[in-house]
Order: sequence, then structure tokens, then C-alpha cells
Amino acid sequence: MQRQGQMTEDGQAPAAPRREPPAATRTRPAAGAPKRTSPRQFLHEVNVEMRKVAWPTRAETANYATVVFVTLAVLMALIFVLDLAFSKTAVFLFK
Repeated sequence: MQRQGQMTEDGQAPAAPRREPPAATRTRPAAGAPKRTSPRQFLHEVNVEMRKVAWPTRAETANYATVVFVTLAVLMALIFVLDLAFSKTAVFLFK
């Protein structure tokens, strides 16, 4: 064990090396850290960014919703059929 570094010459376990705390737990901010903005400035910046968003039209939203509901119905039917088939098979095998 001494050759592997798990024990010192006198038979004791070596002392654990001291580590510095991670950077995230330090109390002082980094030198180039940005200053916090006020709530008013934050809301203004959110408003500016939201104006840049390309919002879908009513027709596009209706099309997307239709696709989602049709896909949901197909998957529900598939899961129902598979569940029914597996349950009938289990009842047949273990009866």
C-alpha cells in the first residue's frame, strides 16, 4: 500500500491535500462582472426584445394546433390498441 501512495512510511494515511473553494463560492465579484440593472431597465429591455420576435399569424397558429391535436389523437389510438392487445395476450397466456 505504501508503493501505491495510500500509506506513509510510518503506516499512517497521508493527509488530504487542501483545496481552494470553487470560483462560484467566492464572495467577491470578478473584476469584469456586469452591474445589475434596475427592474425598470430590465422591463424596458424585455419589451425591446419582444418587439423583435416574429409572432405567428392566426392562421399559422390554427394550423399548428390542428397538427398537434391530430398527432395526439393518433398516438392515443395507437397506445390504446397496443394496451388492449397486450392485456388480451396476458389474459390468454396466464389463464
